[in-house]
Amino acid sequence: MSGTITYEAWNEERVAHTLKENRDYLDIIKWAYREYGKDIVYACSFGAEGIVLIDLINKVNKEARIVFLDTGLHFKETYDLIEKVKERYPTLQIDLVKPKMTLQDQDKWYGEELWKDNPNLCCHMRKIVPLQDVLTDSLAWITGLRREQSPTRSNVQYINKDEKFQKVKVCPLIHWTWDDVLTYIDLHQLEYNPLHDQGYPSIGCEPCTMRVTGKGDIRSGRWAGQNKTECGLHLS
Repeated sequence: MSGTITYEAWNEERVAHTLKENRDYLDIIKWAYREYGKDIVYACSFGAEGIVLIDLINKVNKEARIVFLDTGLHFKETYDLIEKVKERYPTLQIDLVKPKMTLQDQDKWYGEELWKDNPNLCCHMRKIVPLQDVLTDSLAWITGLRREQSPTRSNVQYINKDEKFQKVKVCPLIHWTWDDVLTYIDLHQLEYNPLHDQGYPSIGCEPCTMRVTGKGDIRSGRWAGQNKTECGLHLS
């Protein structure tokens, strides 16, 4: 079979053939960089899954492009971790992508603390639009989605036709559990966000992330008390 798998040229038979030949997470990462070369980007949140994927990607492509959607509202611990990762993997292209609208202008035009009054609009302006811009010249992107994370992610595949951004979305860690992620970090002695040890299994913007108590949905600390479970990057 020939031809690159793209959103416009999506071919279920070609996807099925690819999955048959590439059966695990590392196979999929290798395939992704063979298939797309410089036309694929990893959008990383620098959570625990992100740290694992960065290490795996570095084994395959030491010059891969990685972007962090810098809303300007992340925890200090997250920014500190990014600097440590840059030092560990100096050849990776790690970029912090900021929204066109500053927080000061957002406060001026939409009111202070928009994330409280209209979190969907805040996420749209500070995460979704910046990623749209990043993906303009790309054919595909990589994410750290895992099926275990939430019901909305339970059906994600290794290779997905992403209707939102009209790209191919590659998800190498779909079968990993939270314990798998932590075990990999421990075995390879990787730096990770210390907030994970303080009750934050899923870490986003500081105003919209709370500690999780007890067992349950590991994303329950995100937008707690609001009718919102996703920033919107992975929703059609």
